[in-house]
Amino acid sequence: MPEQSHVPLLDLKPQYQALKPELDAALAGVVESQYFILGPEVESFERNIANYCGVEHAIGVSSGTDALIVAMMAMGVGEGDEVITSPYTFFGTIGSIVRLGAKPVFVDIEPGSFNIDVSKIEAALTDRTRVIAPVHLFGQMAEMEPMRSIAREHDLLIIEDAAQAIGAKRHGKTACSIGHMGCLSFFPTKNLGGFGDGGMIVTNDADYASIARQLRNHGMEPKYFHSRVGGNFRLDALQATVLNVKLPHLNHWHAQRRENADLYRRLFTQAGLVRPIEDLLSGDLSGGYVLPAELPGNHHIYNQFVIYAEQRDALMAHLKENQVGCEIYYPLSLHQQECFRMLGYAQGDFPHSERAASMSLALPIYPDLSPEKITRVVEVIASFTH
Repeated sequence: MPEQSHVPLLDLKPQYQALKPELDAALAGVVESQYFILGPEVESFERNIANYCGVEHAIGVSSGTDALIVAMMAMGVGEGDEVITSPYTFFGTIGSIVRLGAKPVFVDIEPGSFNIDVSKIEAALTDRTRVIAPVHLFGQMAEMEPMRSIAREHDLLIIEDAAQAIGAKRHGKTACSIGHMGCLSFFPTKNLGGFGDGGMIVTNDADYASIARQLRNHGMEPKYFHSRVGGNFRLDALQATVLNVKLPHLNHWHAQRRENADLYRRLFTQAGLVRPIEDLLSGDLSGGYVLPAELPGNHHIYNQFVIYAEQRDALMAHLKENQVGCEIYYPLSLHQQECFRMLGYAQGDFPHSERAASMSLALPIYPDLSPEKITRVVEVIASFTH
């Protein structure tokens, strides 16, 4: 098969080549300085991220998962506390809660957005609920307005898991600027990705910011004096300098992803492959696909472009046979994972999440994806469907 017909799920090389001179110079500067742990590069990146997200404070940490852990530690989340969140997300969201001795309490998703169904949150509240942790999945924000009302009414805290949603907006407000704290990931596959692991906590609360800064460095302040037990959760200078180079390009990359999503929608529609969400809920997609829904008021930044497919696994095999990259995010709802059986949930407890796990498939959406390659993806899907 000719090389031009190959469509990877993600190709970071064009982005690197475009920025290579600037990236190489920035990395060489850090190496020359021999200042690798925290320091001026990290502080500069923290200021830039705080400005980008429209918040007062940003604290660089070692990963998106560690951002969640440190944020919850700063809030005092621990044994006996409950955190309300979604069962359809990356493992780190729930693993972070469990590692602190708290209990994740799941609320099902909205099938169109893949995000937590806010209308079901109040029914899940108990006298042990401390935090609501919405996940802005695949690059689209959850419905934060009613969630904030619930949090205020019941004196709860909100941590936004925006690992996949830096720069996403809802009614003009940026992800991580609405809750008490927000968490970002700079894993290489994210819209803003580093050359390894990295994360960030952002907040408008000076007290939480101060505690988080201590916790990321063994609870130390001043040097060798420890008022808290923290950990080694520091962002390193090499990652910070890479991300500082990339950040000014992020909104352009978002725009390219949105253009790619629009082209997918046009091509799927022209091919007669689009089905409404009602067909998904009725259990009959009739040889078509449900495409990602962008909720009113949302600015989706498409970390992933995820469709519903009736014969998902067979479609995935067909795409890979035709050299088209695709991926399942995620093959199991987290209440079905072996290590979370102790939570007591059963098959059927979260039908929308379970359906997403069994029917969803991510297609290539990265910024440098050409219209010709998007056309190729849809042609291969059409050849499977017809």
